[in-house]
Amino acid sequence: MRILIMGGGGREHALAWAVAKSRDCTALFCAPGNAGIAEVAECVSLPIEDGAAVVAWAREARIEFVIVGPEAPLVAGVADALRAAGIATFGPSAAAAQLEASKSFTHEIAAACGAPMAAHAVFDDPEAALAHLATLAAPPVVKADGLAAGKGVVVAETADEARAAVDAIFAGQFGTARAVIEERLIGEEASLFALSDGETVLPLATAQDHKRVGEGDTGPNTGGMGAYSPAPVMTDAVTEQAMAEIVRPAVAEMARRGTPFAGVLYAGLMITAEGPRLIEFNVRFGDPECQVLALRLGSDLLAALRAAAEGRLAEHRLDWQPEPAITVVMAAKGYPGAYAKGSVIGGLDAARKLEGVTLFHAGTAEKGGQITASGGRVLNVSATGPTLAEAQARAYQAVDAIDWPEGFCRRDIGWQALAREP
Repeated sequence: MRILIMGGGGREHALAWAVAKSRDCTALFCAPGNAGIAEVAECVSLPIEDGAAVVAWAREARIEFVIVGPEAPLVAGVADALRAAGIATFGPSAAAAQLEASKSFTHEIAAACGAPMAAHAVFDDPEAALAHLATLAAPPVVKADGLAAGKGVVVAETADEARAAVDAIFAGQFGTARAVIEERLIGEEASLFALSDGETVLPLATAQDHKRVGEGDTGPNTGGMGAYSPAPVMTDAVTEQAMAEIVRPAVAEMARRGTPFAGVLYAGLMITAEGPRLIEFNVRFGDPECQVLALRLGSDLLAALRAAAEGRLAEHRLDWQPEPAITVVMAAKGYPGAYAKGSVIGGLDAARKLEGVTLFHAGTAEKGGQITASGGRVLNVSATGPTLAEAQARAYQAVDAIDWPEGFCRRDIGWQALAREP
């Protein structure tokens, strides 16, 4: 089978790494890809948010199955265009992708299906938003109502931070002039992923992301600075409660509206004293959660994605390796703010030779035989081990083997799970 993966980050490298191992994969392409993906797939230059251009290339290349990695092409309707052209595609329709494209739409769906979520208010006017802030007893969470690459959420610690977040949204810093102001939930965050074919929903292994840039979960939100799987806070009981009260009802509500969700639904959760509460929905694999899930998956990923795309999930099951996995994101200094590109990264061969270590590239390019940084989040240094502590030690040993003075990482990935260990 000739397969195209759309995207060029760490998530797409993990997807390509897993799909390339399938016996049904005979040719693998990635658009645009990166220097690491180029080791397992042929990278092609495509405007991946242009449905007509993607369809034309896919037809010429005789592509039989497309996996859409990032959210932007999904929101732009590229999956719709591919399916309309008769090309099997994994990824939801543009209508279903509104679950990620609009925070207010997610609240609407949650209210309609009874999924527990924070109290909220939506504002199109900055003065009204600021007036609402003045009525709150505690600092809220302020979200840009649109796609913002994981950076459009401010968990305010003070009233001044909340006001600054509102000002930033209405100044257009996150690409939208609409704000969602939410009650701040108290608890521990976790990520729950589930494949859906529009009717059947199949949960994946649990994971926990580290969204803030600084150690101890401090500083601004990012696209993700590391992740691990499984997440101990997601016990079997909590996972089933989240599936029963949040994920399955949302999928059923989307089908009831005539916009069935087929793809992977990512529920960002806060595990509170009252149980799991929905923070947000995303309509694609998390990045960097996809990396740790790929390392733990014992089944054929391509077969699972095809089952979701073809309405056959009811007959499918997944197997997971018991060993935990962890990934540490190495980012360019300055991220999530301004950062420089083009610095040379050394030591990658030494790092990947370490036991249990796998390197997934995110923002990298190859120039003159050297690997260079081309983005904010640049490398995902990943490892498995008999315990999470051993996996973490292996990952940081690999980080230390990498020669990249212009990069940085958090040194506490996995801290919440490790705090639970005896």
